[in-house]
Amino acid sequence: MERILLAMSGGVDSSAAAVLLKDAGYDIVGCTMRLWDHRNDPQGTAVRSGRCCSLDDTYDARRVAERLAVPFYVVNMEKVFREKVIKTFIGEYLEGRTPSPCVLCNTFVKFDRLMDFARQIGLQRVATGHYVRVDRDEEAGHVLLKARDTDKDQSYFLFELNQDQLARTLFPVGEYPKAAVRDIARANGLVTADKPESQEICFVSGGNYTDFIGRQAAEVDRGFLPVLQARQRPGPVLMTDGSRVGTHRGLYRFTVGQRRGLGISHPRPLYVLRLDRRRNAVIAGYKEELFSVGLVAERVHWISGQTPRRPVRASVKIRSRHREAPARISMSNPVEDNGSGSAQVIFDTPQMSVSPGQAAVFYRGDRILGGGWIRERIQ
Repeated sequence: MERILLAMSGGVDSSAAAVLLKDAGYDIVGCTMRLWDHRNDPQGTAVRSGRCCSLDDTYDARRVAERLAVPFYVVNMEKVFREKVIKTFIGEYLEGRTPSPCVLCNTFVKFDRLMDFARQIGLQRVATGHYVRVDRDEEAGHVLLKARDTDKDQSYFLFELNQDQLARTLFPVGEYPKAAVRDIARANGLVTADKPESQEICFVSGGNYTDFIGRQAAEVDRGFLPVLQARQRPGPVLMTDGSRVGTHRGLYRFTVGQRRGLGISHPRPLYVLRLDRRRNAVIAGYKEELFSVGLVAERVHWISGQTPRRPVRASVKIRSRHREAPARISMSNPVEDNGSGSAQVIFDTPQMSVSPGQAAVFYRGDRILGGGWIRERIQ
């Protein structure tokens, strides 16, 4: 009987995954990763019960493990989470970009460090409660596929996984609809069966990221303090023709595509088009000005490990809830190491709110080809 390490978040998905793995004959070792202690942000809003990264989640994971007679560990990964996720999150916002912390967490913590821990305790494979699937292709090797339940699909957040990680990871709930996952947990008497889902960034209490950055920037890295002070300075809100229509309260409070919060009375709705750090200005405009013909992505990763030498036709997501858009992807500087190249993505139809800092993920049907990080929009 193979022993496998299961990441147990304290939610219903990983709880049901434990049941499915046991039924499939695996010997499970449960593990909760301690990523963020909300006591690190004492002025934040009190953490609601059941919220991701709360102590309640750890207790729930332990109770599920006890119910299923599964050995259980709690592993402190706060240091790497702080360095790879929190620090990047703050730094990206201060540089006028919109980060994707869940992608970073999966790449650097939930898979990289989780697999390290598995090896330390003598296990070769891991499992998680993510809604995705893995298959094998003769040419491409291990392929990452969307979940059967497309409404719950989480493939966007896993585009940086590599061949070794896919070969060593199981995603038991990827074949099931969410309702069936809850039924599995309920039928086995698990306390998480009816637990609500967490929809917010786990470490930002109350969902207000600007207040979080204001409180945490200097705590995470003293070098952020002068940058934060600069980004907190009021500045002009400018139209694309250069005319001033208002004053903002700090650049880091705004993201591309934002409509609310500009505080401007105008005959037509205004949106944030871009952030001009040199002039400390928010550039605003109309909805039609938000559309881009394409984008430039950096740090492009191909899951197959093979960088295409010719343009690729694929569908592209520019944020997790974006409907995939057909596009032509051309590597600007193809490289062998699959990690430092950049790509130009040209959409068949212009797309709204292409935001620097977000991930652009490439799909072909149900298969995830890879993706990269948006550096700039092409107008």
